[in-house]
Amino acid sequence: MEAVLNRLGRQAAYHVGELSEIASARRAGNTLARQLGFDETRAGQLAIVITEAATNIVKHAREGEILLRALHAGERAGVEVIALDRGPGMANVALRMEDGNSTAGTYGVGLGAIGRLTPEFDIYSVEGQGTVLRMTVWSGAAGAPVSDWEAGAVCLPMPGEDVCGDAWDFGFAKWGLTFGMADGLGHGPEAAVASEAAVALVVDRAAVGVSELMQLAHGALHGTRGAAVALAAIDCDAGELTFAGIGNIAGCIFDGSARRHLMSHNGIVGSNLRKVQTFTHPWAPGAMLIMHSDGLGTRWDLDAYPGLAFRHPGLIAAVLYRDFARQRDDASVLVVRERELG
Repeated sequence: MEAVLNRLGRQAAYHVGELSEIASARRAGNTLARQLGFDETRAGQLAIVITEAATNIVKHAREGEILLRALHAGERAGVEVIALDRGPGMANVALRMEDGNSTAGTYGVGLGAIGRLTPEFDIYSVEGQGTVLRMTVWSGAAGAPVSDWEAGAVCLPMPGEDVCGDAWDFGFAKWGLTFGMADGLGHGPEAAVASEAAVALVVDRAAVGVSELMQLAHGALHGTRGAAVALAAIDCDAGELTFAGIGNIAGCIFDGSARRHLMSHNGIVGSNLRKVQTFTHPWAPGAMLIMHSDGLGTRWDLDAYPGLAFRHPGLIAAVLYRDFARQRDDASVLVVRERELG
């Protein structure tokens, strides 16, 4: 099969709790827009989207975060904006999306404008539990590029660090896609060296299979701190997902009401790799894969978030990050599913 998946760039987070921080997030967006070659119209739209989303956080939730990353689809570039908070949330999202419908302590002002300016807009809000928005702005006049797969991720360093020791990426094979996530030992630049080396192999050697790929990563990471690594190869034609994991990266397949946890073995890729064992699971249309590092707690349950499983994977990843990041470690969470076209 010929798979298409838009590439997600590395992510940056901006705390928003006062008006000056709104300006800081907007400037970061402007810088990213220039780097990606946005024209003035698209750059202006991105600035409005960031400003409206951040202003709503300050006004109604007091504080939250804006997450920014570059997107790439062939010759086109885009920016993903995620806004998240733990504020009052909304009981009626559809009503608040209508211009002018806002009450004290709730969202409303700006949501309609954001929805009109962005080709991709998704929101998850629960009264009393906060709100998460996901938006994209793309270069050119056309709407958002359509791919065969939907992927969303949050991958951010622990507070106080500038470089994330976690990494993830994917590579294409004629039968499907291979996804990899790595958590370098410790934090900071040296941890990033190990994790980035592991996921670079996923991009370049996706077709070799997860067992051989893990062995290649073990060799490539010699001399580094080493890393926990998890690899998942999805063969859609065969209807199978093959998984291999070393270390404490969690994985789970969601298929309707069924949940299949993916098993990893103890060890450190690049240092102490005793056993590579692969596990094969059914992969059906509509299934969803979630992988995350130990910077995220394991006690999350999608059933506790009514309707969240049907939202964009980027929104799912952001909600899990918001509610379960340990805040004392790098945190990464990846959510992947095939797009249902038609």
